[in-house]
Amino acid sequence: MAQFLHDAAALLREFWPHLFTGGMLIATIVTSCHAVLNKRDVRATIGWVGIIWLVPIVGVALYVLLGINRIKRRGTFLRSGQYRAEPRALERECPLDQLDQILTADNRHMRTLVELVGRVTKRPLLAGNRIEPLAGGDAAYPAMLEAIDAATRSVSLMSYIFDNDRLGNRFVDALKRAKDRGVEVRVLIDAIGSRYSFPSMIGVLVRAGIRAERFLESFLPGYFAYANLRNHRKIMVVDGRIGFTGGLNIREGAMLSMKSRAPIEDLHFRVTGPIVLQLQEVFAEDWSFAAKEVLSGEVWYPPAELAGSALARGIRSGPDEDLGEITLVLEGALSCAHSRVAVVTPYFLPDDALISALNIAAMRGVEVDIILPAHNNLAMVQWASTAMLWQVLEHGCRVWLSPPPFDHTKLIQVDGLWCLIGSSNWDPRSLRLNFEFNVESYDRDLAKSLGELVDRKLSVSRQVTLADVDGRRLPVRLRDGVARLLSPYL
Repeated sequence: MAQFLHDAAALLREFWPHLFTGGMLIATIVTSCHAVLNKRDVRATIGWVGIIWLVPIVGVALYVLLGINRIKRRGTFLRSGQYRAEPRALERECPLDQLDQILTADNRHMRTLVELVGRVTKRPLLAGNRIEPLAGGDAAYPAMLEAIDAATRSVSLMSYIFDNDRLGNRFVDALKRAKDRGVEVRVLIDAIGSRYSFPSMIGVLVRAGIRAERFLESFLPGYFAYANLRNHRKIMVVDGRIGFTGGLNIREGAMLSMKSRAPIEDLHFRVTGPIVLQLQEVFAEDWSFAAKEVLSGEVWYPPAELAGSALARGIRSGPDEDLGEITLVLEGALSCAHSRVAVVTPYFLPDDALISALNIAAMRGVEVDIILPAHNNLAMVQWASTAMLWQVLEHGCRVWLSPPPFDHTKLIQVDGLWCLIGSSNWDPRSLRLNFEFNVESYDRDLAKSLGELVDRKLSVSRQVTLADVDGRRLPVRLRDGVARLLSPYL
């Protein structure tokens, strides 16, 4: 046996360079094939294959570490086999004659957008809804608390951030009162978002006897702004009949009357009608994933009731089977635009396809206004965003910077009819790395209201020109340019 081991060691010493070279050749071929088969962008494919072959060992290691898209794979794996709520709202799918009443001659071109979003989301466009904008926490939070206090059956609440502050404790008190009345209460908070304040609100809720769970526990430190696979959705449903969604987290900074040290301007919405069931379905799926409990029955899904004239559809997106859906919706909306596009977003780091769609719309004669905060709460995002503004400015898009407080509003409006509201930003984190929820709406009253909101923002904002961007000092341009290189991860 000793002689065998001695001979084997001798052979290994003699042939290990050949074995190592053969192994690296196989690894190089395998990784090259993976890049060719999986990379959609030709330039990225050529770049990775070049690195793999021209930088032996290191190129393979870099591709394994950085070149493989693990986000969708992990997102799909995490959600695989999980409960998928039944599309109970199908009974209220918008009939064609009602669609024709809203899509009149001036907006007939929107029919193609209706079809596109339907194919992308595989969800019905629902008739009979009402969507009311609530300007900031001063309007939204009292409405939400009032709805909780009036609940008789159920309250489901999902938020990325639920701070343990004065405002957060008002919600805890209201939820506890509802629970003590016999109302079924469920609260879902993202694991990272739950640690934006200390101690976490999860413990406070549990001690109050409220069923609360974290979404996807993470070992990353609290207040980590660049974490992946986060649940960024903001949904509350009361009795299955009243819903709230938009950009508001639960934190006192968004209630300007509380005079927080970090004030936030935002926009939320109260929704009624069949669309509420789509909000509930999304909550139920995320709750099932986090809590391993299936929510069913009329306590959570009462019969849908008509509430208004708005056509609406929920759009969920995330790094699982819904990856890329919101990007396709945005590109489709921009391609359909005839007269005006207004984009309000706190974070603006669009990919090449969205930049092209914005530019093509502007070059077709569409007025494209993009409103961003003058002072962002994430410095690196602002630097990276500034570095890419020239790409839209040089083709006719108009960029505006809104004054403080920090504007966290998320809104897209097209041609005075179509609106997209919800939790998504125009950045890679929202478009491909996190779980988001938005609502598209065809409603002239809502569009008019939001158009007036956009005009008010424009009236106090400063327009950014190409000369402004080109006139930055060299050190600032270099700083912004380096930050832009990190934009896929910001």
